[in-house]
Amino acid sequence: MFEKKSFGFITFNLIKEFFLIFVGIGLAGFGLKGFLIPSGFIDGGVTGISLLIHFLTPINLSLLIFAINLPFIFLARKQIGKIFAIKTLFAIVVLSLSLSFINYPIITLDKLLVAIFGGFLLGAGIGLSVRGGSVLDGTEILSVYLNRKTGFSMGEIVFFINVIIFSVAAIFLGIETALYSILTYLVASKSIDFISHGIEEYTGLTIISDKNKEIRKKLFEMGNGVTIYHGNKGYANEKDKKEIEILFTIVTRLEVFKIKKEIQNIDTSALIIEESISEIEGGFIKRRKPKITK
Repeated sequence: MFEKKSFGFITFNLIKEFFLIFVGIGLAGFGLKGFLIPSGFIDGGVTGISLLIHFLTPINLSLLIFAINLPFIFLARKQIGKIFAIKTLFAIVVLSLSLSFINYPIITLDKLLVAIFGGFLLGAGIGLSVRGGSVLDGTEILSVYLNRKTGFSMGEIVFFINVIIFSVAAIFLGIETALYSILTYLVASKSIDFISHGIEEYTGLTIISDKNKEIRKKLFEMGNGVTIYHGNKGYANEKDKKEIEILFTIVTRLEVFKIKKEIQNIDTSALIIEESISEIEGGFIKRRKPKITK
């Protein structure tokens, strides 16, 4: 019985992951052929490099996306893992084929709409592929590798790469096109974060207070789970050390202000530390209640 459940669970996860990858490919392809390519806009990363070369040369975009990403797939095998590399190879091959054989409709040529919605669709597609365990752009893989080799953060590496790409675009495609392409990249980046890190945004609150029991009771009344850490307040004099209970709770982004206000009503000197949480699984988490419309 246990083996059957395990096999079923693995199969369900694989189906879910490849479904997300296929949907991601469809959205990314739509963003490229339905918005960006007809208007001559580019994105950042490997996709941006492929588009830039495509606009300046007669080389087919599908071939460019596959060829430029190929070295990063081998890098992914070494840096991240075999399964991830296989999924990424599959995703990039299917994306390349879809760009060659699927006739996506051109939705609009309005530059602002193209930058916003083209960037959103491309970013959503990449984000869904990430949730499926692959990537459609090798830039992130390169940033992981260079981060380990150089000490620069992944964000800094991606930023430097994109500065070069958009600078070249400004020279060869024009400043206006480069500016719209930067807007496309910003929208795509935010969409990737939104999709790949989860639709709900959570905040972790660490609370240190002498009135921890009252605060804990209030959090329970509000429907929030609480984890308790045991710690010590440290002072210069070791004799003054005092044991305390440190409270930790996870709340939705919309609840933060309300909960902080309730805590401060109990103890105005309470120390509240906020931290962003991209995604959570399991445990007792208060989900947002869906709006009911009549």
